[in-house]
Amino acid sequence: MPNNRVLSTRVLLICAAVGVATGIVSAGWAGLHIVAASGAIPLYGLVLGFHALPGVIAQQVLRAPWVALITHAIAALIGIAFVPAMAGRYLLAAVVFGGIQEGVSALTRYRHWEPWRFLLSAAVTGVVIAVPLWFAFDVSALPVWGAIGFAALFIVGPLAWTLVGLAIGGALRRAGVIRT
Repeated sequence: MPNNRVLSTRVLLICAAVGVATGIVSAGWAGLHIVAASGAIPLYGLVLGFHALPGVIAQQVLRAPWVALITHAIAALIGIAFVPAMAGRYLLAAVVFGGIQEGVSALTRYRHWEPWRFLLSAAVTGVVIAVPLWFAFDVSALPVWGAIGFAALFIVGPLAWTLVGLAIGGALRRAGVIRT
Protein backbone atom coordinates (compact mmCIF):
# COMPACT_ATOMS: atom_id res chain seq x y z
CA MET A 1 0.00 0.00 0.00
CA PRO A 2 1.37 3.42 -0.94
CA ASN A 3 2.46 5.74 1.84
CA ASN A 4 0.86 9.14 2.39
CA ARG A 5 3.78 10.97 0.79
CA VAL A 6 3.28 9.16 -2.52
CA LEU A 7 -0.42 9.99 -2.81
CA SER A 8 -0.43 13.35 -1.07
CA THR A 9 -3.00 15.99 -1.90
CA ARG A 10 -0.41 17.75 -4.03
CA VAL A 11 0.28 14.58 -6.06
CA LEU A 12 -3.44 13.94 -6.53
CA LEU A 13 -4.06 17.54 -7.61
CA ILE A 14 -1.28 17.31 -10.21
CA CYS A 15 -2.76 14.02 -11.46
CA ALA A 16 -6.15 15.70 -11.64
CA ALA A 17 -4.83 18.72 -13.54
CA VAL A 18 -3.00 16.57 -16.08
CA GLY A 19 -5.99 14.20 -16.34
CA VAL A 20 -8.48 17.00 -16.92
CA ALA A 21 -6.29 18.72 -19.52
CA THR A 22 -5.58 15.52 -21.46
CA GLY A 23 -9.17 14.33 -21.06
CA ILE A 24 -10.51 17.51 -22.65
CA VAL A 25 -8.03 17.23 -25.54
CA SER A 26 -8.89 13.54 -25.87
CA ALA A 27 -12.57 14.39 -26.19
CA GLY A 28 -11.73 16.76 -29.04
CA TRP A 29 -9.55 14.02 -30.53
CA ALA A 30 -12.53 11.59 -30.66
CA GLY A 31 -13.42 12.65 -34.19
CA LEU A 32 -10.03 11.48 -35.43
CA HIS A 33 -10.68 8.06 -33.87
CA ILE A 34 -13.86 7.76 -35.89
CA VAL A 35 -12.20 8.91 -39.14
CA ALA A 36 -9.22 6.59 -38.69
CA ALA A 37 -11.33 3.59 -37.64
CA SER A 38 -13.75 4.06 -40.53
CA GLY A 39 -11.50 4.79 -43.43
CA ALA A 40 -7.86 5.35 -42.56
CA ILE A 41 -7.18 2.15 -40.64
CA PRO A 42 -3.39 2.19 -41.18
CA LEU A 43 -3.27 5.58 -39.38
CA TYR A 44 -5.23 4.37 -36.34
CA GLY A 45 -2.09 3.54 -34.33
CA LEU A 46 -0.87 7.11 -34.66
CA VAL A 47 -4.24 8.42 -33.50
CA LEU A 48 -4.61 5.90 -30.67
CA GLY A 49 -1.06 6.55 -29.47
CA PHE A 50 -2.29 9.91 -28.17
CA HIS A 51 -3.63 8.05 -25.13
CA ALA A 52 -0.06 7.62 -23.86
CA LEU A 53 0.04 11.31 -22.85
CA PRO A 54 -1.73 11.35 -19.44
CA GLY A 55 0.44 8.70 -17.82
CA VAL A 56 3.69 9.83 -19.42
CA ILE A 57 3.20 13.43 -18.33
CA ALA A 58 2.19 12.41 -14.79
CA GLN A 59 5.08 9.98 -14.39
CA GLN A 60 7.61 12.41 -15.85
CA VAL A 61 6.47 15.17 -13.50
CA LEU A 62 5.86 13.17 -10.32
CA ARG A 63 8.05 10.06 -10.70
CA ALA A 64 5.92 8.11 -8.26
CA PRO A 65 3.82 4.93 -8.15
CA TRP A 66 0.16 4.93 -9.20
CA VAL A 67 0.21 8.33 -10.90
CA ALA A 68 -0.14 6.93 -14.44
CA LEU A 69 -3.25 4.91 -13.57
CA ILE A 70 -4.83 7.71 -11.54
CA THR A 71 -4.20 10.28 -14.27
CA HIS A 72 -5.46 7.96 -17.01
CA ALA A 73 -8.63 7.27 -14.99
CA ILE A 74 -9.30 10.98 -14.58
CA ALA A 75 -8.61 11.64 -18.27
CA ALA A 76 -11.03 8.82 -19.20
CA LEU A 77 -13.76 10.20 -16.95
CA ILE A 78 -13.36 13.69 -18.41
CA GLY A 79 -13.40 12.29 -21.96
CA ILE A 80 -16.57 10.32 -21.16
CA ALA A 81 -18.26 13.46 -19.83
CA PHE A 82 -17.78 15.12 -23.22
CA VAL A 83 -18.13 12.08 -25.51
CA PRO A 84 -20.22 9.42 -23.73
CA ALA A 85 -20.29 7.22 -26.85
CA MET A 86 -16.55 6.63 -26.39
CA ALA A 87 -16.89 5.46 -22.76
CA GLY A 88 -15.71 1.91 -23.37
CA ARG A 89 -12.78 3.06 -25.48
CA TYR A 90 -11.66 5.67 -22.97
CA LEU A 91 -11.85 3.22 -20.06
CA LEU A 92 -10.04 0.50 -22.01
CA ALA A 93 -7.32 2.96 -23.05
CA ALA A 94 -6.92 4.06 -19.41
CA VAL A 95 -6.52 0.47 -18.24
CA VAL A 96 -4.18 -0.63 -21.05
CA PHE A 97 -1.99 2.47 -21.35
CA GLY A 98 -1.95 3.26 -17.64
CA GLY A 99 -1.56 -0.38 -16.65
CA ILE A 100 1.42 -0.97 -18.93
CA GLN A 101 3.04 2.31 -17.89
CA GLU A 102 2.64 1.36 -14.21
CA GLY A 103 3.73 -2.22 -14.90
CA VAL A 104 6.98 -1.23 -16.57
CA SER A 105 7.62 1.30 -13.80
CA ALA A 106 6.97 -1.35 -11.16
CA LEU A 107 9.34 -3.78 -12.90
CA THR A 108 12.05 -1.14 -12.58
CA ARG A 109 10.95 -0.62 -8.96
CA TYR A 110 10.01 3.00 -9.70
CA ARG A 111 13.72 3.88 -9.82
CA HIS A 112 14.30 4.52 -13.53
CA TRP A 113 12.82 7.60 -15.10
CA GLU A 114 15.14 7.82 -18.08
CA PRO A 115 13.53 8.13 -21.53
CA TRP A 116 14.28 4.47 -22.41
CA ARG A 117 11.86 3.32 -19.72
CA PHE A 118 9.03 5.44 -21.09
CA LEU A 119 9.81 4.36 -24.65
CA LEU A 120 9.84 0.70 -23.60
CA SER A 121 6.36 1.01 -22.13
CA ALA A 122 5.19 2.81 -25.30
CA ALA A 123 6.52 0.03 -27.54
CA VAL A 124 4.94 -2.67 -25.35
CA THR A 125 1.65 -0.79 -25.39
CA GLY A 126 1.78 -0.47 -29.17
CA VAL A 127 2.20 -4.22 -29.58
CA VAL A 128 -0.46 -5.05 -26.97
CA ILE A 129 -3.10 -2.91 -28.66
CA ALA A 130 -2.04 -3.71 -32.24
CA VAL A 131 -2.59 -7.45 -31.94
CA PRO A 132 -6.33 -7.48 -31.11
CA LEU A 133 -7.04 -4.53 -33.40
CA TRP A 134 -5.27 -6.32 -36.26
CA PHE A 135 -8.02 -8.92 -36.08
CA ALA A 136 -10.82 -6.46 -35.27
CA PHE A 137 -10.02 -4.41 -38.37
CA ASP A 138 -9.18 -7.49 -40.47
CA VAL A 139 -5.90 -5.87 -41.43
CA SER A 140 -4.81 -8.95 -43.35
CA ALA A 141 -7.43 -7.99 -45.97
CA LEU A 142 -5.69 -4.64 -46.54
CA PRO A 143 -3.03 -4.20 -49.22
CA VAL A 144 0.46 -5.10 -48.00
CA TRP A 145 1.44 -1.44 -47.63
CA GLY A 146 -1.64 -0.86 -45.44
CA ALA A 147 -0.84 -3.83 -43.20
CA ILE A 148 2.78 -2.74 -42.84
CA GLY A 149 1.69 0.83 -42.13
CA PHE A 150 -0.81 -0.37 -39.55
CA ALA A 151 1.81 -2.43 -37.68
CA ALA A 152 4.47 0.29 -37.90
CA LEU A 153 2.21 3.11 -36.77
CA PHE A 154 0.99 1.13 -33.77
CA ILE A 155 4.60 1.26 -32.57
CA VAL A 156 5.46 4.72 -33.89
CA GLY A 157 2.23 6.32 -32.57
CA PRO A 158 2.73 5.55 -28.87
CA LEU A 159 6.48 6.27 -29.20
CA ALA A 160 5.87 9.67 -30.79
CA TRP A 161 3.21 10.67 -28.26
CA THR A 162 5.46 9.46 -25.45
CA LEU A 163 8.18 11.80 -26.66
CA VAL A 164 5.64 14.64 -26.68
CA GLY A 165 4.59 13.68 -23.13
CA LEU A 166 8.22 13.59 -21.97
CA ALA A 167 8.74 17.08 -23.38
CA ILE A 168 5.61 18.43 -21.67
CA GLY A 169 6.42 16.68 -18.38
CA GLY A 170 10.02 17.91 -18.50
CA ALA A 171 8.84 21.47 -19.09
CA LEU A 172 6.44 21.20 -16.15
CA ARG A 173 9.25 19.92 -13.90
CA ARG A 174 11.52 22.77 -14.99
CA ALA A 175 8.68 25.23 -14.34
CA GLY A 176 8.59 24.05 -10.73
CA VAL A 177 5.33 22.08 -10.71
CA ILE A 178 6.98 19.59 -8.39
CA ARG A 179 9.50 20.47 -5.73
CA THR A 180 12.06 17.90 -4.66
